[in-house]
Amino acid sequence: MELISVENKNKNKKDFLNFYKKQYLDNPLKRDSLSSLLKGLLYGKSSLCESVDLEPLIVLDKNKIIMICLLAHAHRMPDYIQIGFFESDELNMQAFNLIMDKAEQMAKSKNASKISGSLNIHVNYGLGFLASDFDKEQSFGMAHNPEFYNEYFIKNGFNTIDMVSYKKNITNMDNLLSSKAQKKLEERYKVREVDFSNLKKEASIYTKINNEAFSEHLFYYTRKQEEDLELFRDLRFLLKSENLLFVEKDGVPVGFMLWYPDFNQLIKPSETVGIKTVIKNKLFSNKIKTFKIVEMGVIPKERSRGAILALFDYCFKCTKGKFDYLESGWILSENTKSKNFGIKWADGESKHYKAYIKDLSV
Repeated sequence: MELISVENKNKNKKDFLNFYKKQYLDNPLKRDSLSSLLKGLLYGKSSLCESVDLEPLIVLDKNKIIMICLLAHAHRMPDYIQIGFFESDELNMQAFNLIMDKAEQMAKSKNASKISGSLNIHVNYGLGFLASDFDKEQSFGMAHNPEFYNEYFIKNGFNTIDMVSYKKNITNMDNLLSSKAQKKLEERYKVREVDFSNLKKEASIYTKINNEAFSEHLFYYTRKQEEDLELFRDLRFLLKSENLLFVEKDGVPVGFMLWYPDFNQLIKPSETVGIKTVIKNKLFSNKIKTFKIVEMGVIPKERSRGAILALFDYCFKCTKGKFDYLESGWILSENTKSKNFGIKWADGESKHYKAYIKDLSV
């Protein structure tokens, strides 16, 4: 068994990327939505590369790739070495131990004190291994993996971070709020859709609110405008203006909601997200029956004052009659306020996810 650092060899990078894609393509339950981001990271094309030290790793057994990961040290998250984009053909603790040894060496060289599992560079690109419902289809932007992925981290002394998503049947919902509540919110807040014709300015607003709203969120670190601009440029042709909502108070943006249809329902098992997805979305968007609330953020001083409700209400007006189900992204189990929204509005918990942290200083 051999551990290989991919470094600058293009053949190794291609092999790494092909192994990653193999875990998703032609699987009836899974869809490939992150390989384009991974390719940008491997070949230094992503703006993220300017602020993250990366080391792609391959584990070979009898000249066959059986495991990969992308070790990452984000300069704005200096305490952590990330084991990101992790994929494995089968449970092999010996192979994983080779990766752990390398991660600990990297932690020592970078003066990092923790190793994370399942974080893909930044929470905006993925967090959490699937920990339930392994027989159900993957939704866009969420993880889908074999159950044994979790064993690697649990058996290596990582602390578990529990997360949950929620789902609701909305086919029989006429209104989210009463007309009285709506009027009261409209007197305080205005919700508007993103202006994609001025994407640079809008991305800067999104970045600013993110950095204020999530400054104390586990795993979050400050974003740069160019990183979010790149994110939205990648999604631009799949999104409509209604998919990114800003809530304003006295003309000042104080929060946002990012939601979109579950594009995975248009993607075949043999496909990855790309131009074909864009075309299908334009022609057959009515075939998507679930939409997802991916991310919401409100600046601290406007929390618990109705800004979130204003966003929910506007989103419901956009989606009413078009979808059968609403699904949330992952929510940290310790995030009581967000979970309360799920408990109040959803039919119940949907799927469970787990992230991992190992404290090397203990």
